[in-house]
Amino acid sequence: MGLRTVRLDDETEKVFKQVTKKTGWSVSPALKRGVLVLQHEVGRSSQQSAFEIYRRLDLGPGGYAIAPSTEIRRGMQIALRRNSRR
Repeated sequence: MGLRTVRLDDETEKVFKQVTKKTGWSVSPALKRGVLVLQHEVGRSSQQSAFEIYRRLDLGPGGYAIAPSTEIRRGMQIALRRNSRR
């Protein structure tokens, strides 16, 4: 069994006291429960698919590509033609 020393800021200490008062638990069970909840939350967030992570990113409006990425050659030809006209 490990022994830990933890420093809590005033706000966290206040929340911690509220939790122990409402639940009737002592310090140790409250901390154990908090660590278990955090473990569950971390495990759940790491199972997100790449699409779920990508969907949260703010990539701006987009829509400025002249060709899809699968047709790079055609896109370069269009871009070179546009630049040579200027």
